Amino acid sequence: MSSAPSPLGPEWKAWGERIVEYLNRARSRLVFKLSGDSASENGIILWDNVNQYPVVSSGGSFKQIVLADGHGDFTVASDVTYAANGTTYAITYVGDSNNAGLTQNGSQIVFSETGYYLVSFSAQVYSTSGSTVEFAFWPSVNGTNISGSTIRTALHGNGETTVVSRAAIFHITANDYLEVKTATDDSTHGVLKAFAANGISDEPACPATTLTIIRVHR
Repeated sequence: MSSAPSPLGPEWKAWGERIVEYLNRARSRLVFKLSGDSASENGIILWDNVNQYPVVSSGGSFKQIVLADGHGDFTVASDVTYAANGTTYAITYVGDSNNAGLTQNGSQIVFSETGYYLVSFSAQVYSTSGSTVEFAFWPSVNGTNISGSTIRTALHGNGETTVVSRAAIFHITANDYLEVKTATDDSTHGVLKAFAANGISDEPACPATTLTIIRVHR
């Protein structure tokens, strides 16, 4: 971290001009982090030009300050049906207008920045059969299924419903895309169900499925 210029000899006027120039630079931008900078004092904020993000000293080390452009809420407010048994479908969500750093291309959610992202998923499964109906959900990145990520659940009664959910952290590279995939063994009776508001009391409407994404660090 660069420091303010020290006075040299009797030339106080020249030093004053240099200190004013330094303060103008320092107040308009973060000072660049150098290889020898110490994090022994908490609360020092610098710009890490190697990794392209600001850092703050805490507990003896410099830690990233997460910037914006990496959060989103996505929902499906109507029923999601299946056209065939045992067939994989990608869910197409509707993104919130305040989402940042995430765009959509049909069912694909595209990330503008590299980083680690917390992804939280939920779905309201529903059956109109007295027999067992099974559902499966899993994420894929760039069209590749994520190993060991599947949620499976089953309903056993007509009108039975339950919510399935899971949260996980994914490392994403800029321009990667995420999709939520799903399948059922009974497309006639299995559905992701959206409920209208005020069905029991004065509760809000219930979406069929939700997805929340937050970037936790680069």
